[in-house]
Amino acid sequence: MIVFKTLAGALSDVSMRRGALRLAWIAAWITVSGAPPATAAERTPAPANAVEYIIWPPNGAVIDGGRFWLRMGLRNMGVAPKGVKQPNVGHHHVLIDTELPAMDQPIPSDRNHLHFGAGETEARIELPPGRHTLQLLLGDADHVPFDPPVHSERITITVK
Repeated sequence: MIVFKTLAGALSDVSMRRGALRLAWIAAWITVSGAPPATAAERTPAPANAVEYIIWPPNGAVIDGGRFWLRMGLRNMGVAPKGVKQPNVGHHHVLIDTELPAMDQPIPSDRNHLHFGAGETEARIELPPGRHTLQLLLGDADHVPFDPPVHSERITITVK
């Protein structure tokens, strides 16, 4: 079967192929080099006397079985779900076996940075056997740390 195309149809096909090639090149560039650099996020002010803390488990706790309830506390601020833009409210994030992230970017969301965007103040956590560090970091409506940052002390627990 022979297909005849008009000049306009042929040019349209070439243009579409170039567009698809351009998109494929951009996708490959992002995959290899990572996403384009993020700009610094505007930080929400926090009261200087705000304190975030881990209620349970205590520092040095030994936990059998790896499953436990993490209980999170906050003083001089309130807890609200993500997206709530009110003064002096935010939501908890727990950092597991990692350092504090950049304070001018949204808090990452991965296995080391757990988000509690529904406004939870306790959560069931499961960790593999071994030593682990836990630290809380309060995020604003857009998951960006407050200014000044509101975070707990880092604790160490052992899971048996």
